[in-house]
Amino acid sequence: MMKHIVMFRRLPGVDKQPELESRLVQWMRDLRKDIDFARSWKVSANELDRPICWEYLLETSFDDADAVNRYLPHPAHVALITELKKYFEWAAVDYTEADTQNA
Repeated sequence: MMKHIVMFRRLPGVDKQPELESRLVQWMRDLRKDIDFARSWKVSANELDRPICWEYLLETSFDDADAVNRYLPHPAHVALITELKKYFEWAAVDYTEADTQNA
């Protein structure tokens, strides 16, 4: 199983726009409907106000790296990214989840 984790925070110098931010986050949540090959999909908001914290976390899982590579150029994903990059910066990690039962 390949995990795809992305953290989001508002771009430096961009004023907070609660309505826009809410729409973008809902779009992130709704993207799951277009990506039917994702095994899991979760968007969470940060709850503590600390300078080190990012504002949102997207946690997804796919069968393998090939599935992640199908997801990245998916038209629905590209459309969302086009809008997200106007408001958020992000950092991503993709990794193979270890089988903890056999470790």
